[in-house]
Amino acid sequence: DEFAKIMTNKFKMSINREVNFFLGLQVKQVPQGIFIHQEKYTTELLKKYSMDNCSSVKVPIAFGYKISVDPSSESVDQKTFRGIIGSLMYLNARRPNIVFATGVCSRYQADPEVSHMTTAKQILRYLKGSKFLGLWYPAGNDFSLQAFTDADHAGCKLDRKSTSGGCQFFGGRLVSWSSRKQTCVSLSTAEAEYVAA
Repeated sequence: DEFAKIMTNKFKMSINREVNFFLGLQVKQVPQGIFIHQEKYTTELLKKYSMDNCSSVKVPIAFGYKISVDPSSESVDQKTFRGIIGSLMYLNARRPNIVFATGVCSRYQADPEVSHMTTAKQILRYLKGSKFLGLWYPAGNDFSLQAFTDADHAGCKLDRKSTSGGCQFFGGRLVSWSSRKQTCVSLSTAEAEYVAA
């Protein structure tokens, strides 16, 4: 309340006491904490790409599964593929569990093939079964900072580059996450982990 008073004195603005829906994010505020999810956006996304009646799967991408360019494979509609990837990237704002799989698929937007579309649809099928998942930020005064990193050594079949992943917790609350291909080629698992850190 004190912050709101200072801001309204300095700037012309209105203060909403409780946000329920903002740019596709659904926000539930309770005394115990705040829950942020994108269930409505996910439902609309599944309808848009005719995946609302599909069966769900338990993981966005299978462990150890690698996609790559296959010259003998058939190309798919680039506009549709890019639309799916763009929508998934928007979901990455509150769905850290699909960041890696979305990043892998996004590498093939220039000339998507059937295998790439199948992987993108796998992510959509995962979302169908997990659209109620979100981020829970419990109330509390813990201000400890924790960070975790990992890397898959030489995970890309094309250039043998590794992918770094990481997440940061502030007081046990997930505040930042990322997954990106490293800019250099690591010669060992230890080097890939060092670059990720």
